[in-house]
Amino acid sequence: MPLAAESQLLQSRTIALVGLMGVGKSTVGRRLAARLGLPFADGDDEIEQAAGMSVSEIFATMGETAFREGEARVMRRLLEGPPIVLATGGGAVLNDETRALLKERATMVWLRADLKVVAARVQRRDTRPLLRGKDAYEALSEMAQVRYPVYGEAHVTVDVGGGAHAEAVEAIIRALERYRQTAKTSA
Repeated sequence: MPLAAESQLLQSRTIALVGLMGVGKSTVGRRLAARLGLPFADGDDEIEQAAGMSVSEIFATMGETAFREGEARVMRRLLEGPPIVLATGGGAVLNDETRALLKERATMVWLRADLKVVAARVQRRDTRPLLRGKDAYEALSEMAQVRYPVYGEAHVTVDVGGGAHAEAVEAIIRALERYRQTAKTSA
C-alpha cells in the first residue's frame, strides 16, 4: 500500500520506539521503516557494532553501567542524524539526557503490551541479560513499575498485543498521524 501524502510528514522526524524488551520494537520497527520509506536502526545492534561484542558480553565483561554509558553515546549519535525509525533498548529512556534528546529530536512511541504476552515472547531465547536466572514475568513486572512512568512521557502510546506485526504498524501510523494533526492544529 503506497504511503498517503499526509503520512509523508511522518518522514520528517525520527520515530523512536520505546517499551519493554520483547514488546516488538525491533520487528515492528523494521516493518514501520519499510512502510514509511525511512532507514531503520536498532539501538542494541548499533551498540554491539560500536563495542565489537554482544549486549550479553558487554553486560558480562563490563557491567550494566558501562553498557548504559555506551547506549547513551549511541543514542545521541543516532538522534543527531537524519530521520530514522529507531528501536531503542528497553532501558535507554532511563537516562535523563537520552530521554531529553528523544523528546526533543524524535517522536517517541511507547509500544505497550500485556506483560504475560511479553513474558511469553522473551522466554523463547536466553539472550536477555536482565532476565538471566529470573522468572520473566516477575522481572518484567518489576521493570514495568520503574519504566512505565518514564515510557508514559512518550508523545504517543500504542497498545500492541499478540496480533500480527502489520496490525501494529498500521496502529502506529494512525496514532502518529493523529498526534501530528493535533500538534499542527495546536501550534
